Amino acid sequence: MFSGQLIKYKVSVLPFVRMGWKTKITNVEEPNYFVDTQLSGPYSLWHHKHIFKTVEGGVEMIDELEYAIPLGILGQFANWLFVGKEVNGIFEYRNNVLKTYFTEKK
Repeated sequence: MFSGQLIKYKVSVLPFVRMGWKTKITNVEEPNYFVDTQLSGPYSLWHHKHIFKTVEGGVEMIDELEYAIPLGILGQFANWLFVGKEVNGIFEYRNNVLKTYFTEKK
């Protein structure tokens, strides 16, 4: 990962509706954090800082996310109705994957 790196995704914004999502790694300070920002995609704003803190027994990962969706009041309603749940689902999924790979087996 490096500052300036471009990442392209395909995401589902509604059932059976997929669109491109392009983000850029805008800042990297190893081993403390990196930031990705949307260049194009479903959000009118996406600024995501991934922070890594050394803690007893490992590393704690903290997400700071600022996002907004377009379409004014309609977008706010969509965020309340399902977009917010989808965003939370992204982080829940990642958390479960990380637990699978990094939880100590006893």
